[in-house]
Amino acid sequence: MRSIDVSMETVAVLDFETTGLSPNYGDRATEIAITLVRDGQVVDSYQSLMNAGRRIPSEVTYITGITNAMIAAAPPVAKVMRDACKFVGNMPVVAHNASFDKKFWDAELAHLSLSSASKFACTMLLSRRIYPNSPNHRLSTLVQLLGLPQSGRAHRAMVDAEMTSHLWCRIQHDFSEIYRIQSVNHELLTRVQTMTRSKMPEFLIGSMARPGLEK
Repeated sequence: MRSIDVSMETVAVLDFETTGLSPNYGDRATEIAITLVRDGQVVDSYQSLMNAGRRIPSEVTYITGITNAMIAAAPPVAKVMRDACKFVGNMPVVAHNASFDKKFWDAELAHLSLSSASKFACTMLLSRRIYPNSPNHRLSTLVQLLGLPQSGRAHRAMVDAEMTSHLWCRIQHDFSEIYRIQSVNHELLTRVQTMTRSKMPEFLIGSMARPGLEK
């Protein structure tokens, strides 16, 4: 197995559990988990339930296992999000279906008059480009397809963050193997996720002649 050079980069892999699908409709975060990934390994992590004063619908409790009693005993959302923002700092962020997590990240920080400059890479978008034959691109499907570790129940934030961390490392490795690029970093993959599969090979092959993309 050929090694890839990601030694200079640490990424924050983030996952939220929430009361619903969108903060635009008043939904709030109920749990956050963040893993820091460097050299293909999780080197640190942060996880907490949080109380944002919203009841969790029964159908959401069925999916996540997070109850209103658990949230009532959880720390206030302001404390958790301040801690999470400090933990991430200015590191690049990775999430599965990142548009969902970024909406809640931005919305919860906005409640505190905070913001983050971190760019988000999306393992779901990337998996669509590199694993087009997968039956779907849900996290659980990709974990099973690729034989990645799963440490517990899906739809809890830390379990999903850990699975996404493994998927991120596998995506880096597979992009490196397929396109013979030694340094497959966050910046490169955030560009890849925005383009069509037909344009991807030309871009990736060309990136080998543009060293700035590989730093």
